[in-house]
Amino acid sequence: MSIFDKAKAKAEELLGRAEQVYGESHGDAAATVAGEAHVMEAQAEEEQLEREENRDDDGLAGAR
Repeated sequence: MSIFDKAKAKAEELLGRAEQVYGESHGDAAATVAGEAHVMEAQAEEEQLEREENRDDDGLAGAR
């Protein structure tokens, strides 16, 4: 995981939010739904990156 992956996910989320706001303000349901989809996809990607970052990589997880 890199800082670029995090930045890319955040940029996708912001793009989605902008598209969603545009759709809401112009009465464009397709743009609203597409924006929501971008936001949800970006949030899922961010969560995946966080899980990868917090994973214990020594192979001894749970061992005593």
